[in-house]
Amino acid sequence: RCTCFLFRLCSGETQFNRDKLLQGVDTVLSARGLQQAEAAGRHLRGVRFTNAFVSNLQRARQTAEIILRNNVHSADVELVSDALLRERGFGIAEGLPKEALKNMANAAGQSCRDFTPGKRFRKFLKSLFQRMATDHGFPEAGADVAHPAAQDEDGLGQLHAHALVVSHGAYIRVAVRHLVEELQCSLPPGSRVGQVFGACPNTGMCRFVVTLSRGETGPQPHAVHCLFVNRKEHLGGDED
Repeated sequence: RCTCFLFRLCSGETQFNRDKLLQGVDTVLSARGLQQAEAAGRHLRGVRFTNAFVSNLQRARQTAEIILRNNVHSADVELVSDALLRERGFGIAEGLPKEALKNMANAAGQSCRDFTPGKRFRKFLKSLFQRMATDHGFPEAGADVAHPAAQDEDGLGQLHAHALVVSHGAYIRVAVRHLVEELQCSLPPGSRVGQVFGACPNTGMCRFVVTLSRGETGPQPHAVHCLFVNRKEHLGGDED
């Protein structure tokens, strides 16, 4: 089995975020968003990332590039752009207040939660697991494999690989729900459902430990453990 970290992070703030508007479209970071990305980069500067994946929207790429630029270990890590990580599209609701989507979903007899990029996340996970197994392989039989319980609070022990994934708030909420509800991800003691499934703040951080096993159709998640979700301490008082 191969054990690796999956580190998920939301992009920094844009003007659409400030105005509380829906944005599946391509936007760039605001001045505050750039500051948030720099704060995230400083916070993660000592983390040794082996792989990096990012949405193909500009705000996410800007965030990922700033994080890697600040990192002392990952200067040579390839930043892989993947459309499977982009924010969900909001169609005719693009640029409208968030309440507009709720009204449209209610009118259609659905919940906003059902308007999600769940299929894209499943496809991304499959490709991620294959990439991590190809790049880092599986340990030889009898080799020690680190266990989440043996890691420190942030999970920075010696594991096979550590993937940085930069995406978007609504997408990350769907991703966390999939990991918990469908892949039976274990949660930190004392976790509250409202916090786990809540909105991810700009540059909010989540970290998971994923143990992969060989399957007939490729690497399969054997166990998923959540170390933390939606952390924002690196932002100090800038936590909106």
